[in-house]
Amino acid sequence: MIYDVIIIGAGPAGLFAAANIENKKVLILEKNKTPGKKLLLSGAGQCNYTNNCDIDDFFEKYGDKGRFIKPALYNFTNQATMDFFEKRGLKSIIREDNKVFPSSFKAMDVLKVLIGSVKDAKMLLNSGVEKVSYDESKKIFYVKTSAANYAGYSLIIACGGKSYPDTGSTGDGYEFAQALGHKIIEPRPALTPVYVENYQFSELSGISFENIKLSLWKNNKKAREFKGDFLLTHANISGPLIINNSRYMEPGDVIKINFTSFYNEDEFRMYFEKLVSSSKSSIKTALKELNLPKRFIEKLLEISDVDENLSCSQLKKIHRNSLIRMLSAHPMKIKKLGGFNTAMVTKGGVATDEVNPKTMESKKLPGLFFAGEVLDYDGDTGGFNIQAAFSTAKLAADTINKFTKV
Repeated sequence: MIYDVIIIGAGPAGLFAAANIENKKVLILEKNKTPGKKLLLSGAGQCNYTNNCDIDDFFEKYGDKGRFIKPALYNFTNQATMDFFEKRGLKSIIREDNKVFPSSFKAMDVLKVLIGSVKDAKMLLNSGVEKVSYDESKKIFYVKTSAANYAGYSLIIACGGKSYPDTGSTGDGYEFAQALGHKIIEPRPALTPVYVENYQFSELSGISFENIKLSLWKNNKKAREFKGDFLLTHANISGPLIINNSRYMEPGDVIKINFTSFYNEDEFRMYFEKLVSSSKSSIKTALKELNLPKRFIEKLLEISDVDENLSCSQLKKIHRNSLIRMLSAHPMKIKKLGGFNTAMVTKGGVATDEVNPKTMESKKLPGLFFAGEVLDYDGDTGGFNIQAAFSTAKLAADTINKFTKV
């Protein structure tokens, strides 16, 4: 039997592609004994499956890949995703931060809808793919598992990236894409915490800062600036500010964090010099005006070797400069990023310049499609990655629906 479409991977992209392919013989091959294993972990098991922000605001959430993902998102929007689930009996809850969850807050309910939507497709579990090939003369793809060989007129590679490898995301799709002539951008962890050298805030784990500024420095040159919420943990720095922008960070880079509400270090310096010169209180009391966590201020004074009971008038210039830098341009040198075991998604993958963004079809091999995390894009936290998986899968399905079997 020759299938019209073979899909490798039964995650959100693979299942959604199958759910939207019409009047064709579809085979889904999944290496795990159950589908959607990684999906069940999303949103701590609650499954934040899209975001309710304006669709035009989505594109900036994918770093430099917003232009590539744009046609897929316009073709199948976040609102269309919510409608898809609601029509199948699963209502949505939209939080104040625009994150969208199933009303039950159970990832399993999202997975059940997806599985129920692919009832016309044949799904083989425990069927890890070992090899893919293409017969140019017959225009047929061949897919080999340990148990059998399969053939199809079209092939969708939707088996994810390398994050959370225990769920089966071990980068298999990159090998299949390479075997079919595609270039792979080096896979790296993304949406991950960052470890810094000589981390000094372990005892402040759980302290967070809202909407603060961060600048990223590479080779002593400012590369980028970001703004967002920041979190100190017992071992690393995290929060949306770090996690969403970890895609740009590498070991050896330096980040400078502005914990104040002032625009930059120079502006804060003017304020700070005026503050300490006019205050008759202790430096610890004077710093209360910054509205920063008490324990954090105490720790900065300790790091700067400043007695918290010292009066402002007694503060030496070297200590003033140290506190100004610690508060408004706090330097941290990146030691490493969290690995694939902690990264929510993968940066890198199938090179997007070899994939048609209007169809998700390979530019190198007709009938070959890619969907989801196997592609070289990664979105911010907040439902943007699962939405992209749905949207790229829907675009591939829509394109295949236009095909007629030769």
